Amino acid sequence: MDRLTALRGFVLVADLKSFAEAARRLRVSATAVSRAVAQLEEELGVTLLSRTTRFVGLTPEGGAYLERCRRVLDDLDEADRFVRGQGSEPRGTLVVTAPTVFGRMHIVPVVNRLMRAHSGLRVHLSLSDRVVRLVEEGIDVAVRIGDLSDSALHAIRIAETRRVLVASPGYLANRGRPSDAGQLDRHDLIVFDTLAPNNEWRFTEAGRPFIRCEPRLFTDNVDAAIEAALHGIGIARLLSYQVQDHIREGRLSYVLEALEPPPAAVSLVFQESRRRTANVAAFVTACEVYCEGRTFA
Repeated sequence: MDRLTALRGFVLVADLKSFAEAARRLRVSATAVSRAVAQLEEELGVTLLSRTTRFVGLTPEGGAYLERCRRVLDDLDEADRFVRGQGSEPRGTLVVTAPTVFGRMHIVPVVNRLMRAHSGLRVHLSLSDRVVRLVEEGIDVAVRIGDLSDSALHAIRIAETRRVLVASPGYLANRGRPSDAGQLDRHDLIVFDTLAPNNEWRFTEAGRPFIRCEPRLFTDNVDAAIEAALHGIGIARLLSYQVQDHIREGRLSYVLEALEPPPAAVSLVFQESRRRTANVAAFVTACEVYCEGRTFA
């Protein structure tokens, strides 16, 4: 069995958890698939699949290798479709990552529309507030909010959102409402780490004034920051779309609105080499259509 077929066999075994079913799909014997995967493991020097008489599962190394194999196979399939004149139809796997709340509110609807429109498309959607490494983690497109530090990646701005300070009415009634940035050091602060580089809150485009935060709560989870603000723990800096419902219902109030910095960009980020692939192009277009005329304030 050649290397390419062996990779397809490994991916099928991992997905189907069965050598026999993978062999049936490939129209070869189960023994041939087993030997091909064993040869892959020998060449790599790692165990990809853990096997028992009743179960086939991925090892940690196998899980990491699987995602890269999917990318390789999808790229080859994309190239085949292109030369056959089928390059415009999204097929195979699209890997997308987005911030937790924005992804839940706005990327999930885009993904659902794409999958309804293209029956051959599979999507791996990861919702996380950490900044992922696209190449190393096999990501096709990342939704990022704010400054883009990786100049090697291509970015398309699709929207913008505001960075706001909020607190519960109960907290403000108890502790008072600050009238300028300097008064924030007298308050309990909730810091969501992606919005506080170097533990600083900066205001205005020039970055002045700014305060160095000594948070009462520091978290890398936006839901935890919102929940703490709702329970009167302190003043939090969040993105406007994350708290718009709580503001509208009166559960949270804006603080120091006059000092809001310029809006933060919402961008789609991807490798330039993937810009013209059918999957990425379809996702970018769908996001642009979805965001047109919308405000995330």
